[in-house]
Amino acid sequence: MGPVPLLSKYEKLSTWKGDLAKMTHLQAGLSPETIEKARLELNENPDVLHQDIQQVRDMIITRPDIGFLRTDDAFILRFLRARKFHQADAFRLLAQYFQYRQLNLDMFKNFKADDPGIKRALIDGFPGVLENRDHYGRKILLLFAANWDQSRNSFTDILRAILLSLEVLIEDPELQINGFILIIDWSNFSFKQASKLTPSILKLAIEGLQDSFPARFGGVHFVNQPWYIHALYTLIKPFLKDKTRKRIFLHGNNLNSLHQLIHPEFLPSEFGGTLPPYDMGTWARTLLGPDYSDENDYTHTSYNAMHVKHTSSNLERECSPKPMKRSQSVVEAGTLKHEEKGENENTQPLLALD
Repeated sequence: MGPVPLLSKYEKLSTWKGDLAKMTHLQAGLSPETIEKARLELNENPDVLHQDIQQVRDMIITRPDIGFLRTDDAFILRFLRARKFHQADAFRLLAQYFQYRQLNLDMFKNFKADDPGIKRALIDGFPGVLENRDHYGRKILLLFAANWDQSRNSFTDILRAILLSLEVLIEDPELQINGFILIIDWSNFSFKQASKLTPSILKLAIEGLQDSFPARFGGVHFVNQPWYIHALYTLIKPFLKDKTRKRIFLHGNNLNSLHQLIHPEFLPSEFGGTLPPYDMGTWARTLLGPDYSDENDYTHTSYNAMHVKHTSSNLERECSPKPMKRSQSVVEAGTLKHEEKGENENTQPLLALD
């Protein structure tokens, strides 16, 4: 057997360099701190990024029942990050992502910001998205539960608006690594409204957010929750993973416990923060564009997630402030109690109720 031609060695070296450059491109734009965080917390290794992605892609053949409509490197990478680079878990999440869409086709018809149902939900602040991130680089989403006008918005359309918002936000590699925080203000959320949260629609939401979306949720925080929200937890508990339960916190009207986890300088005044009250139209204007207004029926043929990613911060700065649509929250700055440590047991995760 003759010697291996030198050309093949150079070809292999060239291929390796090309793969490395490609992987470096996937991490382009990430801060050094975020790259290090991905290495330490998510086991992300740029030297084997291509192999990790390809291993997940190779598993697709095992699920011929699912239509994998997108399999590019950048797309698969977000699933690996969501599952700390455990390839089997990442593939399972990828399969569930597309299976959820196959099983709920009506939810994803006309899945864009100008769909009438999604648009109404966005206008009403479902969800709210704060411009700035918290001290861990996480994006903060807000839901003011009492704003749910059940004659105007179906729960499904609100869920669609949330999922669409996450689709846009998850395009940002920093958020794939740092993740999200969700704060739900239950002020003035009536028992009648709560009665519409049936087990079936709650299960639909949990399957869409917990089981089928490549986002890292650092915490779900309940504020001003009434007793029947505790009862709702009993309904959804069978559908929650232990990891999820540990990240659900009830703060009641205790601001101290919330501020220990999310610093006041990152929160609007509704949550005792130093930022102005949240303008309910902020995120809707970001998705629909600068010509959007509450009064005019703005028709936009489609949203472009990549365009939104690059322009959202500019739009939020350039759009003139609008009169705020109140959240119906009774919580004004300084209204919530600042209780002494240990005074309120609701500062514990919901898991403590077990």
